[in-house]
Amino acid sequence: MSSNTFGTLFRYTTWGESHGPAIGCVVDGVPPLLELDEAHIQKYLDLRKPGQQRNVSQRQEEDKVKILSGVFEGKTTGTPVSLLIENTDARSKDYSEIKDKYRPGHADFTYDAKYGIRDYRGGGRSSARETASRVAAGAVARLVIPDVKIEGRVVQIGAETDPAKWESLLDETRKRGSSAGAIVEVAAKGVPAGLGAPVANKLDADIAGAMMGINAVKGVEIGAGFGAALLAGEDNADQIRIKDGKPCFSSNNAGGILGGISTGQEIIVRMAFKPTSSILRAVPTVDKYGHETEIVTKGRHDPCVGIRGVPVAEAMLAIVLADHFLMHRAQCGG
Repeated sequence: MSSNTFGTLFRYTTWGESHGPAIGCVVDGVPPLLELDEAHIQKYLDLRKPGQQRNVSQRQEEDKVKILSGVFEGKTTGTPVSLLIENTDARSKDYSEIKDKYRPGHADFTYDAKYGIRDYRGGGRSSARETASRVAAGAVARLVIPDVKIEGRVVQIGAETDPAKWESLLDETRKRGSSAGAIVEVAAKGVPAGLGAPVANKLDADIAGAMMGINAVKGVEIGAGFGAALLAGEDNADQIRIKDGKPCFSSNNAGGILGGISTGQEIIVRMAFKPTSSILRAVPTVDKYGHETEIVTKGRHDPCVGIRGVPVAEAMLAIVLADHFLMHRAQCGG
């Protein structure tokens, strides 16, 4: 089982490797008659693409998307939307020295253990390069939920929460040949009440799974998250009153989801990105022959992968919400 597909009614399948000729995705379950062109998708891909500032990977990929199917005369046809993004700046020689070594913290060892073969060039299929396809799919998902506004941001790099200090922190990190982790927050406004389900397909469970599926994410929390464990019951409860004839919550510790179903409040999710595993500092490891050795990973890597993780997290939230919107409509109508 290859497990390259995500979603139930709105679903995508990604394909391609970091140093292959191209990457892309097929998005299925897209309703017909949505206005879609390459420019709409491109504006989101441009937020993720590398080489735009010194604190991200300097790989120069234009990430130009091509729509191959599913659109006619500027509108979706209800058939699969196939999207292609060519790889134009891969430097496979950067990885020739480590082709037999496993990078600690990366998927090299586990990939080899599972398949018995791996593409060592940039991590192959396990590379964060694959997430460009998800951003493209997320751009399509946003058309399904046009009244929902999704915005993400970095809220912490390493232990530092003051954005004014991030530049110097990353400069120091880069000079040491190391990397830094980050916390990213994504919020969705305008989500209607009622999306999700009380047992299987809980909205918060699906969101958490989507975020954990992003490369380098090691923790996810919704609303107050782990902080809820420190609150008393009366403080954690989002008390409800009536305002202008409608229920109104006094707080949002639940992050917009109760019992697996959206409340109509803002959905707030945060995720922890680990430090980039490919670094220039020598670290102990082993090779595929069972020998102990050291490894230094050359190439063009993000000193803080969480920075470019923001548009990916936005895309995954859009995909989950679009999927749940379609599931809700299929069961409940409207």
